[in-house]
Amino acid sequence: MASRRVISLRRLLHSFPGRTALTSQHTTKHNTRKVFFAFGCAITGGSYLMYRSWKHGDVSHVLPVVHARDTKEEEKVTPKMTYRELRFRQFASVESHGSIYMTPQDFLESVTEETPRPRIGRCKLSPPEVEAMLRLTPTRSRGSTKLFRNLHNKGLISYTEYLFLLCVLTKPHSGFRIAFNMFDTDGNQIVDKKEFLVLESFFALPSNQRKFVPRGRKALDELLAESLPDVQDTTLLIHFFGQRGSDVLKYDDFYRFMENLQSEVIELEFLEFSKGMNTISEVDFARILLRYTLLDKAEIDQCIDRVKERIPEEMGISFKDFKQFCQFLNNLDDFSIAMKLYTYAEQPVSQEDFQRAVKICTGFTLGKHIVNTMFQIFDVDGDGHLSHQEFISIMKDRLHRGSRSHLMHTQGNWENFRACVKNEMKTF
Repeated sequence: MASRRVISLRRLLHSFPGRTALTSQHTTKHNTRKVFFAFGCAITGGSYLMYRSWKHGDVSHVLPVVHARDTKEEEKVTPKMTYRELRFRQFASVESHGSIYMTPQDFLESVTEETPRPRIGRCKLSPPEVEAMLRLTPTRSRGSTKLFRNLHNKGLISYTEYLFLLCVLTKPHSGFRIAFNMFDTDGNQIVDKKEFLVLESFFALPSNQRKFVPRGRKALDELLAESLPDVQDTTLLIHFFGQRGSDVLKYDDFYRFMENLQSEVIELEFLEFSKGMNTISEVDFARILLRYTLLDKAEIDQCIDRVKERIPEEMGISFKDFKQFCQFLNNLDDFSIAMKLYTYAEQPVSQEDFQRAVKICTGFTLGKHIVNTMFQIFDVDGDGHLSHQEFISIMKDRLHRGSRSHLMHTQGNWENFRACVKNEMKTF
């Protein structure tokens, strides 16, 4: 843990002139602390310089950017770029026809890791290389919970598809039908390639056109033609609609894809901590649950310590229980409505009340042990009851992996930047 903190703060230090001399002369942990003490004394001037970079959209000092900006387009980073746009650009490792793309591996890393794997620049693919790569895309009938892992870096995912996939990960099963009907614009219970592109490309429209208002197909086609004159085939388009683009997507196919993707990401997170075993520890469960939230490191450490103290003997949490809990998180909106009844009655929420509300919202019952572990994480005073409002707020951050809509336009906010620096300094 200590080494991670040193590396994290070194990242900040590397943003300033003279960093080479400093880091080469202070390599031990003891001397590194001295360097950061000096850094803390100069924090006002340094923070201002970093804040200017943050405000103007250059987050290389705050979010580590490991690819080289080797095109004029990449150098023109717009100040109004959202968190998700920044995240996509940070992880996208492929470029073709002047556009950047994620690979399936990039997407999985973007939802399970804080930073992308080290690399130098983006891989520039020629049209024949893209065509050869896309020929490896399996058909819908061969889809599975290992689709993205099997494809690895042999595929293309556009920015609009990235947004679509993020949406898939947060949808409850009850919302799958609604999502399908949104794509099925003519209501014939099948989705063709054009219908899919129409709704998916909504995110690519000019900002003044991003409104859910009635439009005729001709008017919408004209808007999309201006934004996307040439649509590049991608892994998702070929997986859904075939190499020729003439296949159609039925609801059962759509449901299976969404279920498989959710299961794949959940399994990937579980395997990261299980190390080949059938269970993860209660402490690891807490770490998974809290790592995408906005709690600072000190608060997360307090939650971890509570679990260690209150559950001294490890019982373990199975993949089945972990997956059910993650599926419950996709139903947080319905759960929050149920919990409001306790707010009106001014009643604290017990584990039994919590279980009952989950059952009503999801149709299944969570395991007693995973609920008890979750209560130990969030029950600060140990009275056996939960502050459900704080729990819901924190879990929504977890569900959206730190990119909730009200947090996606904060790179120009001094208070948020100062909180970031303060959080780093707390670790020493």
